Amino acid sequence: MSSTEPQFATIAALFGDPARANILRALMDGRARTAKELALAAGVTPQTTSGHLAKLVDAQLLDVASQGRHRYYRLSNGLVACAIESMMALAGERVMAPHRHSPRLTAELREARTCYDHLAGRLGVRLFDRLLQRDCLIAPAGPAEDFQVTRAGRQLFAEMGIDVDSVARQRRGFARPCLDWSERVPHLAGSLGAAIASRCFELGWLIRRPDSRAVTLTRRGREELDRLFGLGSLVPGEAPQAIQSARKPSGSWARATEIMKP
Repeated sequence: MSSTEPQFATIAALFGDPARANILRALMDGRARTAKELALAAGVTPQTTSGHLAKLVDAQLLDVASQGRHRYYRLSNGLVACAIESMMALAGERVMAPHRHSPRLTAELREARTCYDHLAGRLGVRLFDRLLQRDCLIAPAGPAEDFQVTRAGRQLFAEMGIDVDSVARQRRGFARPCLDWSERVPHLAGSLGAAIASRCFELGWLIRRPDSRAVTLTRRGREELDRLFGLGSLVPGEAPQAIQSARKPSGSWARATEIMKP
């Protein structure tokens, strides 16, 4: 790399290969997968996949762990997932190729899904919306800073069984916006976003879908999230325009959206 070449150019080149892009997208649900599974996702031979995986691990985009005879690969952290999600939004990419997935699954991915270890889709965006509208979070002054949790936010998270101080001590970003590629506006990432998702799964409010990033919102989850966040008619079937019209034109939400602009 020349002295005038941006450091991110190397990472961008790794993302730019179609096979590697498919590998990275296949790992966006946070699960670990074998090289054989990733070869199928990439659409290339196992030998070629091995070379791609070595480059991604060397660039610290993937972590690898050995268990028995198998090696399992996963995204190294949520920052990698947010970068992929943002590029998908920039590219205007469809949810999945229609010949591989049904229209029903495509709709389910748009409604509620995981982005690595936090929530995305209409559900993730709406939850973030309400946290800002209810002044549970204060938007930072710049993109390199975390959101701050207010007293109202601490009370809400305590009701969910989330210890904000414990979450904040984790060695990763605490609460930052991640551009949602299907909604084109931010959802909440970082250790706080991960804690919200994890708690929803623990309480049975959300159920993971096998072999998909889509998640199912249970009846109890709908009731509890409506009670805590005041979501009203959440999913399924809510149009993005309804979410857009519910947003404040100024204040924390406007600052959060502004942070995502280049």
